[in-house]
Amino acid sequence: MAKYMVLIYGDAQQWDAMTDEQWRAHDAAHEAFVARAGAQIIDGQQLELASAATSLRSDALGQLNTTDGPFLETKEALGGYYLLEATDLDEVTSMVTLLPEVHATHSGVEIRPVVDHG
Repeated sequence: MAKYMVLIYGDAQQWDAMTDEQWRAHDAAHEAFVARAGAQIIDGQQLELASAATSLRSDALGQLNTTDGPFLETKEALGGYYLLEATDLDEVTSMVTLLPEVHATHSGVEIRPVVDHG
């Protein structure tokens, strides 16, 4: 089985504007995804807002620069992830269509295979 990282992106302002009813529907969709994926989920967590991030980069002289917040200026920020085991990308894609971020206009999901060095 291969491992796949499912990265969930969205607009924090849109998430903040959601009603209680919208949050219940959102959470129910994640619960449906978790139920479908079951033991194939190795890990998954919601992340703090991008404003809580710390970014590290080296400049041309090799000096380490630390900045608050995400490195890139973007409307959509990484909000959470799932790490899955699956037979192939088609299986992951099928499961991920249950996530509400796939269907909202202010968010999206990225799937990346995990490199196996072993």
